[in-house]
Amino acid sequence: MPENQRYLALDVFRGMTVCFMIIVNSPGSWHLAYPPLLHAKWHGFTPTDLVFPSFLFAVGNAMAFVMPKYKALGADVFWRKTLKRTLLIFLLGFLMYWFPFFRETQGGCLELKPLAETRILGVLQRIALCYFFASIIIYFGSRNFSIWFSIVALFGYWILSYALGDPNDPYSMVGNFGLKLDLMLFGENHMYHGEGIAFEPEGFLSTLPSIVNVIGGYWVGDYVRKNKSSYESIAKLLIAGAILIFAALVWDMFFPINKKLWTSSFVLLTVGLETVILAALMYVIDIKKHQRWTYFFVVFGRNPLFIYLLSEIGLMTLLMIPSRDRSARDWLYHDFFGSFAGPLLASFLFAVFFMLACWAVGYVLDRKKIYVRV
Repeated sequence: MPENQRYLALDVFRGMTVCFMIIVNSPGSWHLAYPPLLHAKWHGFTPTDLVFPSFLFAVGNAMAFVMPKYKALGADVFWRKTLKRTLLIFLLGFLMYWFPFFRETQGGCLELKPLAETRILGVLQRIALCYFFASIIIYFGSRNFSIWFSIVALFGYWILSYALGDPNDPYSMVGNFGLKLDLMLFGENHMYHGEGIAFEPEGFLSTLPSIVNVIGGYWVGDYVRKNKSSYESIAKLLIAGAILIFAALVWDMFFPINKKLWTSSFVLLTVGLETVILAALMYVIDIKKHQRWTYFFVVFGRNPLFIYLLSEIGLMTLLMIPSRDRSARDWLYHDFFGSFAGPLLASFLFAVFFMLACWAVGYVLDRKKIYVRV
C-alpha cells in the first residue's frame, strides 16, 4: 500500500527535529559553536531552543493517529500500552544518564557508578511523563477539557512561579520555585550540573506546562489527519500559529520566554512556530509536490527514539575511546577536521559528520524495514 501523502509532512517534521537535535547536541567542542546552535543563556530564544519542544510536538502528532485505535480497543489496551511505553522511555532515559555504569577508582579499579549520583529527570524522562499525562487527558477527556487543562496549566504555572519564587527575582536560575521543589524532591546529586549549580532544566514543576506542547501537537496532528492538505487547511494552521506566536510575545513582557524554565510564553511560542513550520512543509510537500528531498529526513522520522539514543550513547562512547593522547571524538575534531578548517568550523563539521553517521544507521534499518518501537 503506498504511503499516504497526507502524513509525509509529519514524518519529515519529526525527522528534521531529530536531525537538528543531533547536530546541536554533538559539537566537536562545547566551547565552540555557532550562536544559532546554542541555547539562550537564560531569557530569550534561539533556533536550538525549538528542538526539544518540537520533539514533544511530534509525540503529540503521532498520538493523533494512535489514539482512535486505542479508543476502539478499549481502556484496558490503552492503559497497558500507555504504561508500558511510559515506563520504557523513562527507564531508557535514566539508564542513558547512568551509562557507562562503571567508573575507574583512584586505585585503577572499576566500580559501579552509584545510583545516588545519577540524574533522575532529563529529556527522555520528560517525554515519558508528558506522553503519559497528555494521553490520559486526551483519551478520557473531551476536546474542551484538554483546552481548559492547557489554559489552567499555563496560567497555574505562571502563578506558582511568581507567587512562590524569590520575591526579588522569581524567574532567575537560583530564585525560581521549580529549583526549590527539585532540590526538595531529588536533592543535588540527582540533578543536572551543567549550569554550574544543581539545576534541573527538565524539572518536576516545569513538566506541567510542557504537557501542553504534546496536547498542542496532538490537536494539530488530529487536524492534519482529518483534513486533506489544501490551501484552506494550511491557511488555518498558519493563522493559528501566528495567533499563538503573537500571544507568546505579549506574555513575554510579563512571563519571559525561557526554555530552561519552560515558561508558559515559551510553550505558546514553540507550539506556534511548530504549527507554522508544519503548515509550510504541507504546502511544499503536498501542494507543490516537492518530495524528492524528503527521504533524508524520513529516515530519522521512522526510528526517532532509537536514533536519538544512538546519538547520545555513540557520542559518550567516542569520548571514552582513547586515540593517542585524547579521545576519539577529540581526535576527529582536532586532528581530522581541524587539519583543514578553523576551530569553529571544525566543531560544526564534526557535528554534521556525526549526524550523518547516525543517519547511515537509520538508513540501513529503513532499508531492512526494521523500526524500533517502544
